[in-house]
Amino acid sequence: MRIIGVIDLKGARAVHARGGRRETYQPVQRVAGATINDGDAVAVGRAYVDRLGLDEIYAADLDALGGRAPQDALVAGIAGIGVPLLLDAGVTSVDRARHALALGAARVVVALETLESFETLRRICDEAGGERVAFSLDLRNGQPIVAASGGISPDEAPYALAARAQGAGAGAVIVIDLARVGTGSGLDLDLLARVRGAAPELTLLAGGGVRNVEDLVQLADAGCDGALVATALHDGRIGVNEIAAVARAAFGTT
Repeated sequence: MRIIGVIDLKGARAVHARGGRRETYQPVQRVAGATINDGDAVAVGRAYVDRLGLDEIYAADLDALGGRAPQDALVAGIAGIGVPLLLDAGVTSVDRARHALALGAARVVVALETLESFETLRRICDEAGGERVAFSLDLRNGQPIVAASGGISPDEAPYALAARAQGAGAGAVIVIDLARVGTGSGLDLDLLARVRGAAPELTLLAGGGVRNVEDLVQLADAGCDGALVATALHDGRIGVNEIAAVARAAFGTT
């Protein structure tokens, strides 16, 4: 079970996401006992790596996702920390995927909320290589969030959308319910099991609502390969000892 530290970027700061209400997000102040000054995003990433021992980071450029100017310099700074970066920055075309990779991302995230069509996803996968593309299955209270100008129906079942992403060539799917983000409400394990069944070839990552190690164990049992975590890392519910225990369990050691 991979634990991936999340950094949400808004207005040149790392912000604490809660419930998908992006207009209310406030700068991150602490991570694993370390004070973060004015939402310093690179400091958040370094805390994940240096204090918690994480070896992957996921960054979401909320400005880019909302159609505003992307935070390229900040993203490049996070990539410079030196661990693989999954970048969700409003990638809607091959050119934008190339740009995300040029900033230092190891894998680009193509989000359902900004995706025009699965043919676009296919072109991105063909160009970048599917192993470098993750499809973000964006939900709110279990319902797909789709681009208003796109051709993807919000009435399609989430697990069916995951299957279409697999067919388009993506190497991973991220299931994230924005209504659960930052709330400590847990995850929809039944949905995750359905996604696992519909897209068995994809790396399955889940985010939004992870509370503790017990949630991570349940995610693994549901077929997840990894979890995106922010709040539980910030407030210490998942700390270095818990992360080490999850790693030992993954490798069958005691």
